[in-house]
Amino acid sequence: MMMQERTYKDAVGAILFDAAVSPQVGHEWFAPNYWRERSALHTQAGGRGGVAIIATPAGECVLRHYHRGGLVAALMGDRYLWTGVERTRPFAEFRLLGEIARLGLPGPAVVAARYVRHGLFYSADLITRRIAHAQTLAECLAEGRLDSELAEEVGALVARFHRAGIWHADLNAHNVLVASDELYLIDFDRGRLRTPAVTWQQANLQRLRRSLLKLGAASQGEAVFEKAVWQPLLYRYGRTLTP
Repeated sequence: MMMQERTYKDAVGAILFDAAVSPQVGHEWFAPNYWRERSALHTQAGGRGGVAIIATPAGECVLRHYHRGGLVAALMGDRYLWTGVERTRPFAEFRLLGEIARLGLPGPAVVAARYVRHGLFYSADLITRRIAHAQTLAECLAEGRLDSELAEEVGALVARFHRAGIWHADLNAHNVLVASDELYLIDFDRGRLRTPAVTWQQANLQRLRRSLLKLGAASQGEAVFEKAVWQPLLYRYGRTLTP
């Protein structure tokens, strides 16, 4: 189904949505209490503050409020400097996810994005369709399921995005989803299209490697990790990047 991009603006801010998924999306869609009052909200661990799952007329979705991380979070909380509509984080991510879908790559299907103005700043939210029956790569690692075969699948997944010039700003084990039918990349905040180049592609891979090591992937020694996980991942990555 082709995306039908629509924008709703008012004095509060603006909503960008796919009318092919839902013909109308209002500010209430981005309010957890709205869904909670209808027994249509539940949360699960993950991200900053957990993940909100909402049962919408368009199906089960993930509602994500943009939160800052690091030291700046103490000063800015969930607010971002306003530099124009097209540079808002939710609208940029919405359009990148639309391009990912157009390219046939496995990412979350976008439903709606919103910003709310606060003078010189704005806050933001994004709604995507939930990818059902999936675990993060971090969860698979914790359960001892990250073997050479899964590592190869991860390598192929990353290569497909890199070949298309899709740069993921935070490629880590929490942002790779493993479902029964396919692997997915999620959370494309600050991601963008780039001309394929070895420099950023390798930096992206090294970010994923650091994430795996931080989560204990080398608990049996780094040599075992290299042989059982990282080398199979790189092998399939290379084969998929330049078939």
